[in-house]
Amino acid sequence: MLSKYTTLLRQNRDYRFLWIGYLVSQIGDWFNLIASASLIARLTESGTELSLLFLARFLPLFVMSPFAGVVSDRFDRRYVMIISDILRALTVVGLMFINDASMVWLFYVLTAAQFSLTALFLPARSAAMSNIVEKDELVTANALDSVTWSSTLALGTLLGGLATAFFGITTAFILDIFTFLISAWAISRISVSALAAKNEDQKHEGGFKEIAAGFSYLWGAKLIFAIALVKATGSLVYGAINVLEISIAEDVYPLVFSYNWQGVAQTVGDGGTLTLTLFYLVAGIGTGIGPIILQNWLGETEDALRWGIFVSFILMTIGLLGMAIDIGLTWFVVASVFRTLGSGTLWVFSAALLQTIVPNEVRGRVFAFEFAILTLTQSISIWIGGWFQDRLSWGLFQVIGFFALLSVAITIYWGWFYFANKNRPLVPHAENTNLQV
Repeated sequence: MLSKYTTLLRQNRDYRFLWIGYLVSQIGDWFNLIASASLIARLTESGTELSLLFLARFLPLFVMSPFAGVVSDRFDRRYVMIISDILRALTVVGLMFINDASMVWLFYVLTAAQFSLTALFLPARSAAMSNIVEKDELVTANALDSVTWSSTLALGTLLGGLATAFFGITTAFILDIFTFLISAWAISRISVSALAAKNEDQKHEGGFKEIAAGFSYLWGAKLIFAIALVKATGSLVYGAINVLEISIAEDVYPLVFSYNWQGVAQTVGDGGTLTLTLFYLVAGIGTGIGPIILQNWLGETEDALRWGIFVSFILMTIGLLGMAIDIGLTWFVVASVFRTLGSGTLWVFSAALLQTIVPNEVRGRVFAFEFAILTLTQSISIWIGGWFQDRLSWGLFQVIGFFALLSVAITIYWGWFYFANKNRPLVPHAENTNLQV
């Protein structure tokens, strides 16, 4: 199964460099998060200020995504990614000089600027994927991205925490800066022809008109519009789960091991650290093997990917229903495997479908729309989970139960949607798409 990943990395030079950039920048992102949270906590000792930190990270992703999509479709995506990386490195340089509570406002401004640039980078990268890999490699490439994200979540938070604790916040920021520069270097190694703009002879109508043209395209291509909502509907369910798992690791299933070494009692484990690491490991495995298993089982045709999205929702729902039952850690981990098999596969299959069927000249705007709605539903999911706990005093497993039932409803809808539209082509007639660039 891993041979699909290694073969792709070995044989496709351009994707190999794209992946290297993604790997190191993802690790750097977790360094940045740990260092930023530590700095805000140290300067303000305020939970509200920490909330503002996450707002400064999420809000620009939602607000800037429509404009980022236009940039991705108008300019060479290779240069969009390189410039974004370099400018993000410069914003992190600014973070290093914030050392007083009176400068916290500047910290939020720089953070918002950094994630506005991230909003430029992400749709450009997603749109570029089908320019770099062959159609039959898209599922494998997106699956490798998915498992890379999950793996760096565990590794990056661990290394970021260690770097911050032992060497200081500034060191963590410096390491983050280097990851952006390494990413920019790796992307610069991609063949110029692979990501060159394909529409240089086309006239552009201006930012807002081009944003409107992107929405018009989606509205005219209803099935593509629905596929662009797959990640958002999934995130509405599992967005809160990712946060709830932290409390479950800390308060419900903390793993602590004790042993004697030369007559001295030793303890391994700090609260739920080991348990949370286990959860991240399971997520990495599930999101990595799920798409490959379903790809081998169902195939790689458009209909197979559409059917696979429905199967993914079923797997995710089974996992969530199991996670809502408080039997023990082993049960919870097994249920988590099913959840991540499903969530990872629906992420990969929906991305591969869009990369296959959406025209190059509008692909950046479609992925920008997808990412903006995903960010919104994820934030809503996290807010709902917290509201149930704080206002209704629901327990952790009660909240998971709610999202499991929501997942049942979404799965039923997607099942109906699949069978109702099974024989309809995803790509509409050109005259119905209102596509203008």
